[in-house]
Amino acid sequence: MSKYTMAQIVALTGIKAHTLRKWETRYNFLDPERTDTNIRYYSGEQLKKLLNIAVLTRNGYRISKIDKMTDDEIHETISDGITEGHYEGEISALIVSMLNMDEVGFNDVLRTQIVKKGLLATVTELIYPFLNQVGVLWGINKVMPAQEHFISNLIKRKMYASIDLLAYPQKNAPSILMFLTEDEYHEIALLLAYYIAREMGWCVYYLGQDVPTENIKQVIQEVNPDLMLSMFVTPTEHPAKVKVEAILEQGNVPLLISGNPINLEGIMDDERIIYLSHPDDLIKNLRTIKPA
Repeated sequence: MSKYTMAQIVALTGIKAHTLRKWETRYNFLDPERTDTNIRYYSGEQLKKLLNIAVLTRNGYRISKIDKMTDDEIHETISDGITEGHYEGEISALIVSMLNMDEVGFNDVLRTQIVKKGLLATVTELIYPFLNQVGVLWGINKVMPAQEHFISNLIKRKMYASIDLLAYPQKNAPSILMFLTEDEYHEIALLLAYYIAREMGWCVYYLGQDVPTENIKQVIQEVNPDLMLSMFVTPTEHPAKVKVEAILEQGNVPLLISGNPINLEGIMDDERIIYLSHPDDLIKNLRTIKPA
């Protein structure tokens, strides 16, 4: 059975640590186990229950009332019309689908939101915060490797299929070169950027993951892009600053970067680059940057 630390529970549910400790002493629904050194840990079933409880408390249910509800009553209450703003409920549902490795449930949530909001809004307002919350996107608070890989591959398939449905850009469309540098394999964020740029009419030259820096110059000479985009998610022994300097030496093309802020210390203030902290930053720049 999967085990989760308190820090992981906080990251996944949004429930604060001091609240968890208070609930543990006052109510019956939460009973974490402890290691030999007295450190709390939680089971997968407890995590799923806490995700549902978080939904109920955000919808005004008092924790004292929730404590008296059975698991079936909790599930029934949520399914009978609990509505959440800003996708909190949907994010919880995606996390539960990930924990259960439930492809059907995961796709049902995405399909419903795409019909309601469209794919771009679903990507930026649901998939992005979901990935950010479970630590897939920026490589922080990493948990549950097997479930992460399972859900990551589902999202990749969805993104590639969605990109293939987009119209081809016009011949005079601005162009952007996208790639991850050597030893960078977290591709989902780059795929989100790929979809956003194509949906906005840009021509995208997508090289994918683990691209040797020396190959970038050749591609720049071949396609003459208006922009470049790369992301630095995985902590490595080689500072991202060295990689960014090497990329900038390959050609006089503006560089957009994103990723784990810890990896980008000393880079984000460089005037030669544009730092993206959120998909909205990419959208804004693609709308305002004029091609050369």
